[in-house]
Amino acid sequence: MTDQAALARAAASDDLIREERRGAVAILTLNRPPARNALSLAMIAALHGAIERMSGDESVSVVILAAAGPAFCAGHDLKELTAHRKDDDRGRAFFAETMRACAAMMQAIVHCPKPVIAAVHATATAAGCQLVATCDLAVAADSAVFATPGVNIGLFCSSPMVALSRNVPRKQAIEMLLLGEMLEAGAARDYGLVNRVVPADHVMQEAMSMAETIASKSPLTVAIGKEAFYRQLELDLSGAYDYAADVMVRNMLARDAEEGINAFIEKRPPRWEGR
Repeated sequence: MTDQAALARAAASDDLIREERRGAVAILTLNRPPARNALSLAMIAALHGAIERMSGDESVSVVILAAAGPAFCAGHDLKELTAHRKDDDRGRAFFAETMRACAAMMQAIVHCPKPVIAAVHATATAAGCQLVATCDLAVAADSAVFATPGVNIGLFCSSPMVALSRNVPRKQAIEMLLLGEMLEAGAARDYGLVNRVVPADHVMQEAMSMAETIASKSPLTVAIGKEAFYRQLELDLSGAYDYAADVMVRNMLARDAEEGINAFIEKRPPRWEGR
């Protein structure tokens, strides 16, 4: 098994993920333009590590995921995967390691207590489309396109399907998976894959606007709400209401809820403490 910590260190030294701060907003930029930001094992480890750091950084309220170069993300690194067909097991161990590492990275985004916003300036395909679907929010350029085209090369987009089918209605999701065709940004918005579509030179501006709005809220409340949103989706209706009621009780007992309600009643800005 590849040492994930070593991979992350190597990835960091190669600057596969650029990090930038704008106040309480952290911007993570996929930085492998010659490979169209394909998710090599090192890239996956670098992004996973960056997300974990943002999760534990109290100075960060929101994360924006952007990309450098002509594409947002082309999915898995097919050249890297193909090279391992020469292994004694025809690549089975490496394929399994890569897919599991990618699944863990995607789940780290979902479990990150900070909202993650995808700023999609260009093409996002296969696991790149999965990355967009996994983020909590997504802003896309009007020229961006999306696809799960694995079926075209004999490799069904089974892992991307997990995120896609949790964000897009079933008929639209299976259409994308079975046809493997490019989906324009406007249609992606209609499907629910992205939230907003703007001119290409306004993508980061729009993502920052959303991020700054979220960053103005109580970080504790945002973290509670994000976790509760995803957990209740996995429950039946009765269980979801029981769970949500317990969450609201715990939230009401938080100092930030007390402060926010008092500020609303007293018609003044709240002073968040994050507790």
